[in-house]
Amino acid sequence: MALTIYSDEYFMTEALKQASISFDRNEIPIGSVVVCKNRIIAKAYNQIEQLNDSTAHAEMIALTSAFNYLGAKYLTDCTLYVTLEPCVMCAGAMFWAQVGRLVYGASDPKRGFNHLNKEILHPKTEITAEVLLPECKQIMEKFFYKLRNKN
Repeated sequence: MALTIYSDEYFMTEALKQASISFDRNEIPIGSVVVCKNRIIAKAYNQIEQLNDSTAHAEMIALTSAFNYLGAKYLTDCTLYVTLEPCVMCAGAMFWAQVGRLVYGASDPKRGFNHLNKEILHPKTEITAEVLLPECKQIMEKFFYKLRNKN
């Protein structure tokens, strides 16, 4: 597959790079980028263990960074790319941020917002799922395999 600039696949590849940083730091490998007008304005990866903060999800850190970059509390013209379907906490934050579009890679059948409450996102937020699904699933599976077979 050829990646073209400004495509969902291009930006999800950037989110996967962030997930790789998480993986290398023994964090659950989730990465996120926020894009506004075809430009990445924020990047983040899970930092729960590093910061000893259960709310330090990639999405939360990326949203905060995007707010700071834009000097605004709403992200209506932005797209949040994340390698794993957001949890309810992150989806709630996206609601308050009024994120214009959400693009995610792999679904999360245990903790994903879609399985718990599909209405949690802002009604105007557009959703695109399963972008680079195999790659997004693979990094998660590799991480948990490594974790289970640590000895």
